[in-house]
Amino acid sequence: MKKRWIIAFVITAAVSAMGLFFPEAADLFSDTDPKISFADTAWLITATVLVLLMTPGVSFFYGGMVKAKNVISTMLQSFIAMGVISVIWAVFGFSLAFGSDIGGGIIGNPADFFMLKGIGASSNELLAPTIPLALFVMFQMKFAILTPALITGSFAERVHFSGYLLFMALFSIFVYAPIAHWTWHPDGIFRQWGVVDFAGGLVVHTSSGIAALAGAIYLGARNQTAENRPANIPFILLGAALLWIGWFGFNAGSSFAANGLAVKALLNTNTASAIAMLTWVFLDCIRGRKPSAVGAAVGAVVGLVAITPSAGYVTLGQSMFIAFVTTVICRFAVYGTAKSVDDALDVFPTHGVGGIGGSILTGVFVNGLTSGNYAVFGYHILAVTITIVYTFAASYALYWITDKIISMRVSKENEDLGLDRSQHDEIYGKQFLG
Repeated sequence: MKKRWIIAFVITAAVSAMGLFFPEAADLFSDTDPKISFADTAWLITATVLVLLMTPGVSFFYGGMVKAKNVISTMLQSFIAMGVISVIWAVFGFSLAFGSDIGGGIIGNPADFFMLKGIGASSNELLAPTIPLALFVMFQMKFAILTPALITGSFAERVHFSGYLLFMALFSIFVYAPIAHWTWHPDGIFRQWGVVDFAGGLVVHTSSGIAALAGAIYLGARNQTAENRPANIPFILLGAALLWIGWFGFNAGSSFAANGLAVKALLNTNTASAIAMLTWVFLDCIRGRKPSAVGAAVGAVVGLVAITPSAGYVTLGQSMFIAFVTTVICRFAVYGTAKSVDDALDVFPTHGVGGIGGSILTGVFVNGLTSGNYAVFGYHILAVTITIVYTFAASYALYWITDKIISMRVSKENEDLGLDRSQHDEIYGKQFLG
């Protein structure tokens, strides 16, 4: 085991040293570009910070849901993504997603912005016309960080930390970056079809949800030695609150300007989350359950997922309808998948199904079915289908490859002991103190 950490350390050192061969030009961060809007720049800096806040939000949200002996491990799996993905994105991940197209709308040129060469405070006509390109890089980086963090809930309480690190890196390169290019690059194949994904219904939520399903299937069910009761419900509420707040940057920031589009996305985001939260709680009560904090938190997040792909374009009424319908579908999906797959924290039925439902309804309301544009609606269906098939196949292959290099699943003994102790030699709560 020590050998793998030596290799990881050497790779980190090599990447750090490599930066010395790519000196930064002094004028890259001058404020001389007349196209830069200070208002847009200030808003996108704020939005970038808000989006980063979502990853600690996922950390608390997931950490509160697992057994007490796995709280630290589960939270760290989200938190560590801020380190791993930030480095990959800066070295060549951004180039794969947003470099000049070299594959017919499939992938970007990894050499274009290698080590972020040539990127500074100047604008970019295609990607960032009124903000510094470096700020666009940072904003998009936070999306890339969040996506693998979302996946972790599906295989919580049974995954090797080192195996997860390798899978996360591979997923970022071979799944996230291509889908981001298809959807958000001006020459991406989905973008050319007229597919709308305002802030990540396909890129973030569908991809993470489908990868989560593949992971839950590949790793198999947990060894159920005790009742699955959340370790810390206040953590869940705190995580949901951080996500709700951060989502304002996630959606409204995707306008890339301080304008009416951002305000519209802000309004739709908040309203959709509110409708979804109430819908989830009421459905619980109809089924004979008492209204719960966990249900309210999960419902709020589902609403945020559902409105993400259309937040800046739909009316307030449409956003409420999208949130309601998607929440009902996700609620039943939770019950359906629980019988067949051990998706520990219901990542697929919430993020996956929520992202798929929201993306399809985007094709209905945004220049699609309701406008009589059946071709655009058809392209949305096709884009959703391609994303599902590609993500599942590629993710399952990456789990298999990772497992051949580093075992993905911990032993039964370590699972029973808890990942906090077996993976990190740390403890949460006085119940573990002698």
